[in-house]
Amino acid sequence: MPTLEIDHLDKAYGPVHALRDMTFDVHSGEIFGFVGSNGAGKTTTMRIALGVLAPDSGQVRWDGSPVDLETRRRIGYMPEERGLYPRMRVDQQLVYLARLHGKAPAEAKDAMERWTELLGVAHRRTDEVQKLSLGNQQRVQLAAALVHDPEILVLDEPFSGLDPVAVDVMSGVLRERAAAGVPVLFSSHQLDLVERLCDRVGIIKDGRMVAEGAIDELRTAARPQWFVDGAAASAWAPSLASGSGLRIVSSDGHRTVVELDTASAAHPLTPDDAAQAVLQAALAAGAVRSFTPVRHSLVELYRDVVSAPTEEPAA
Repeated sequence: MPTLEIDHLDKAYGPVHALRDMTFDVHSGEIFGFVGSNGAGKTTTMRIALGVLAPDSGQVRWDGSPVDLETRRRIGYMPEERGLYPRMRVDQQLVYLARLHGKAPAEAKDAMERWTELLGVAHRRTDEVQKLSLGNQQRVQLAAALVHDPEILVLDEPFSGLDPVAVDVMSGVLRERAAAGVPVLFSSHQLDLVERLCDRVGIIKDGRMVAEGAIDELRTAARPQWFVDGAAASAWAPSLASGSGLRIVSSDGHRTVVELDTASAAHPLTPDDAAQAVLQAALAAGAVRSFTPVRHSLVELYRDVVSAPTEEPAA
């Protein structure tokens, strides 16, 4: 199965390190969400993958071979800054871009008609791009990335400025492309959307990949928490073993959240043993009406990851 590999990329601009050992991959048929704060290195990584920038070290590969000019012709790229000609008609522009990628005139016209129809801008084909709303310009920009039927999609903030209907349309297109076997890499600050849409997520900070995996995998790697609805925490929390890593993070009457922090524990419990210890302690103090693990959202996982101290590599 062909895979887009980002392999140990480093990039510096003088004293500023934009990327530090950036490594991850995107498999065929997979939607990979790339998240991080402004300046974290998302756009730099994408531009290196496209050949717009050259890395100081590292390599980008597709299907095991270094990405070259021929491979780049098969990539659909959507930049964060719109790269369309504002005074050119939508239909003429999309046909022109498809022709640049090697499509015959009739194929280019068919592709333009298909994608403008799917993306809901068919009625604006004869308009200049500058006369469109920002949301419709974004739809045309995605059509420009798709019009040559690319084997790989790299999209930088594709949902920026879109209304909810347009978000649904674009999400459907990305799912359809992934179902057709295309690897999709996109960045976004809309973490709830990333959580719903992506198969895997990579969180970057200061040019480094600091967390990567499916949402459930990231939840497992985070500090596990449990919600207890039963006796007041004061009645049973003191019985939790000292040094086990278990601590009360919130308590409101009979509703309590307990967390396992293994990093600060002298004798940390495993998550399974910790769950049993919390439940048994709460039951010993009275009836337990509810006991459930807390499912962290991507927003919570992101905050936890980016707020953690960054370990500097050894000199």
